[in-house]
Amino acid sequence: MSPLSILRNAGRGLMVACVALGIGLSPAMALDDAQRSEFEGVIRDYLLKNPEIIQQAIAELQKRQAASEAAQRTQAVSSMKPQIFDSPRGVVVGNPKGDVTLVEFFDYNCGYCKRALADLEDLIKTDPKLKVVLKEFPVLGPGSVEAAQVAVGVRLVAPEKYFAFHQKLLGDRGQANKAKALAAADEVGVDKAKLEKALADPEINATLQARRRARHRRDPQLCRGRRRHRRRGRP
Repeated sequence: MSPLSILRNAGRGLMVACVALGIGLSPAMALDDAQRSEFEGVIRDYLLKNPEIIQQAIAELQKRQAASEAAQRTQAVSSMKPQIFDSPRGVVVGNPKGDVTLVEFFDYNCGYCKRALADLEDLIKTDPKLKVVLKEFPVLGPGSVEAAQVAVGVRLVAPEKYFAFHQKLLGDRGQANKAKALAAADEVGVDKAKLEKALADPEINATLQARRRARHRRDPQLCRGRRRHRRRGRP
């Protein structure tokens, strides 16, 4: 029995499956030019009569790619866990001993970050067991870098006022930059002289460089740690 006859007996669906899954023919089942042409014709006819097969194959491919990307993200977060969740360079708001840790890498010029601010505030208010770690991650131009540098300076000189500064700057409209960040710091009561001096501290650039090393993507994002067991009846 010829290789093509074997494939015919196995069913046209099998031939399509072989092509979709990238399964090649073994040397023992090699086809000559005429058989290959007929084989390709059978597949073409099948796909034309059953075009939904292509859609199903694409959907399956996208599903597998999404699963692979999710696994890679999980692995990246796990490998950088101390730097992401426990670094002293992060600003902690909410419950420092919370049983869930939410880390936000943000850019002061990121529209999504701005819109997420209200949701973050609601989460902190409604979940007393939530720990939130804020990390500057400027990727949207020089103004973003300047604003992030001022933010790190605020953390260095007045950490207790950082979240108020963060809410003010991220909540404002327009492009964030050094001038706007300094104005926001002034409005929440950060000492101007101390802040200006802190902006020359090497720790500022070291902090932002550490952010880049700890990130596995180049856009602002949220990372959530695992929830530890909560007693029944407790929020």
